[in-house]
Amino acid sequence: MKHLPLFFDLVGRRVVVVGQGPAADRRAELARSAGAEVKRYAVETVQVSDFRRAAAAFIATGDEGSDAKVQRIAKAASVPVNVADRPALCDFILPAIVDRDGVVVAISTGGASPTLASVLRGRIEAALPERIGALARLAATFRAQVNALIVDPARRRGFWRRLVEGPAARLALAGDDAGARRLALGELDAARRVMKPVGIAHIVGAGPGDPDLLTLRAAQLLQEADVILHDDLVPPAILARARRDAELVSVGKRKGRASWAQADIEAELVRRVRAGQTVVRLKAGDPFIFGRGGEEVDALRAAGLPVSVVPGITAALGIAASVGIPLTDRRIASSVTFLSGHAAVEAGGGHTYVIYMGATEAASVRDRLLDAGTDPTTPVAIIENGTRPDERVSTGRLADLARLAAPHTSRSDAGPSLIIVGAVAALAAVTGQPRLAQVS
Repeated sequence: MKHLPLFFDLVGRRVVVVGQGPAADRRAELARSAGAEVKRYAVETVQVSDFRRAAAAFIATGDEGSDAKVQRIAKAASVPVNVADRPALCDFILPAIVDRDGVVVAISTGGASPTLASVLRGRIEAALPERIGALARLAATFRAQVNALIVDPARRRGFWRRLVEGPAARLALAGDDAGARRLALGELDAARRVMKPVGIAHIVGAGPGDPDLLTLRAAQLLQEADVILHDDLVPPAILARARRDAELVSVGKRKGRASWAQADIEAELVRRVRAGQTVVRLKAGDPFIFGRGGEEVDALRAAGLPVSVVPGITAALGIAASVGIPLTDRRIASSVTFLSGHAAVEAGGGHTYVIYMGATEAASVRDRLLDAGTDPTTPVAIIENGTRPDERVSTGRLADLARLAAPHTSRSDAGPSLIIVGAVAALAAVTGQPRLAQVS
């Protein structure tokens, strides 16, 4: 290790910046953001007395000779120096910095490749939760209490590990600061009395099926979960994103198959959270779009247990995008309605219907739309396994909906299907990619 990473408290301390231009401006602003008293000088006027009692000096004149001259002046005042883009003249280097509300990560390549450091910074920024600072503040709130109440070092380490990785942390990252504090207080009391703390449930949307369409938070939670209670419609490629030792439990409901009752799923969630597990309830699409996520949240809250909700890309949005259908288009469709296969419909020009779980009810859906006054020639599209490698699409007219649906319901390996009705459905054949099934 060529450079030792250190973090200095610069609040109220003098920092000198010499030079003009973007490099000098960035260094001055960075020092100010750390609370320093920044003094700026032009290269022509700076002298040794300007550096005295300074905590650090940044030099960025853009001229090699001027940089070297000012560096010697600063060294005469015994001040540590950073010279922009001249590692040989530096006492310390300026790393790439990720600053998330008090949580700071510094990345350095020892001056070998600032570009590499910048790339790494971008990756770390993408991985760190936006509200990581709230988690740091939560830990700071309890530091004195933990040190006073938990004497055993091993138990204290266990408490801190659970605080920053467990249920309280997830609530803090989700924006529920009050809930996080309440849960942390309970865990502190449990740790003090050597009790097993409760866990947390996360109601998570898995999206339409493509693993790359998982949200960042969903992917993170799959790596943290002790157990994943998943829909039958969640594909293996997404379940493969879970941590290797996580328990996978299928609680899905599929038509014509034995399955879990909703009350049993809710009871299982409550039981596992009370047992101290971190539970992900993984639901296809979005938990609050035909997903009964609201019922599961209510059950957990009624039991006094912590719960968070992570939205997903709902099937309508993901699948429509996959086949090139804009659900609204100012030229032909100004509104959209999401329906389940057994819901009532109303006719309306310039409207798009997105019908979930409707392929097996295609004849009934067709008849209700026709009875409501929808034109029999209205374009329709049926998308099976939308966004996945085995995606299949059939397009045609509303009058032919039952016939179009047949290839998507008659096979034993048929996947979940979505029906889109409206003028925009015709665009699937124009802008979508070639598909496995095409019925006209």
